[in-house]
Amino acid sequence: MPMALILSAMMLFVSELNLLDPEITPLVPVLKSYWLMIHVSIIVASYGPFALGMILGLISLILMILTSSKNKTKIGLMIKELTIINEMSLTVGLIMLTIGNFLGGMWANESWGRYWGWDPKETWALISIMIYTAVLHLRIVPKLNNKWLFNLLSIISFGAIMMTYFGVNFYLVGLHSYASGDKVITPDFVYYSIIFITILGLISYFANKKNKVL
Repeated sequence: MPMALILSAMMLFVSELNLLDPEITPLVPVLKSYWLMIHVSIIVASYGPFALGMILGLISLILMILTSSKNKTKIGLMIKELTIINEMSLTVGLIMLTIGNFLGGMWANESWGRYWGWDPKETWALISIMIYTAVLHLRIVPKLNNKWLFNLLSIISFGAIMMTYFGVNFYLVGLHSYASGDKVITPDFVYYSIIFITILGLISYFANKKNKVL
């Protein structure tokens, strides 16, 4: 309940920022459009369910590591419930991201005279959609239909969102890279995160295989 109140307050605060309109610097002409609020808000809102899915995936893998013969049944039920919520969260995020991408095409047609131009931002948004679509359809493949793999991929897939949101703006040049030009240094936490996820994935895999939780 307290977190719901905090989140609601933050959403109301952000929704009112547009009315204040104290531009720190002049906006690029293409950004002075009503599509800015519609397209960007839906795209960014889709990142929330994806982030939640990533967190639930982390918790599920950690629970697999903590599983023993004594708590196997209880933790197995918890992992099953978390995986269901994870799948629902990713589904909501994918729907919102897809809708936001189509609306972005409408804005692009008004601003640049084309719906799609393989701009890095557009391309990575499409890559993210394809990745999460593949993750959500793993259950169709019998050998890949297991909760360990789904939760692991829900963590790894979030890297595509991070690349779409941050990486494209700094590493690639395109119509969406409004702040590009400075020398980019990859933060150390990126490497630490890759190492952590790799270790967590391996340990949880062998723990899940040993205990045969799911």
